[in-house]
Amino acid sequence: MSRKRRRPIHLHVMVSEEELAQLQERMAEAGVRNMGAFVRKMALNGYVLHVDLGPVRELVSLQRRCSNNLNQVAIQANTYGGIYPQDIALLQKDYADLWGPLSELLKKLTQVVEM
Repeated sequence: MSRKRRRPIHLHVMVSEEELAQLQERMAEAGVRNMGAFVRKMALNGYVLHVDLGPVRELVSLQRRCSNNLNQVAIQANTYGGIYPQDIALLQKDYADLWGPLSELLKKLTQVVEM
């Protein structure tokens, strides 16, 4: 049974032990595990962009918690008929404080990815 491959041409490259170690080190830095994909990307584009999304994940997590708190306040207000205006103002402030940095980070990330 013949299987059609997307990339049917085999390319063989010889490297020294030091070069292999350097390739593996760069792959680890870029967070890439597939050597073929890494070498192909480097050969065709000249670089691999690896972005640390840790701060984004943390901000998104905080954003979700803030949204959850806001939903709980809405449930409280609808179920028991009231909520203190100060509590609503505090939640709105927390939400705005989180949205600003998240929005800025996403804008910077978009600029980096478009380069």
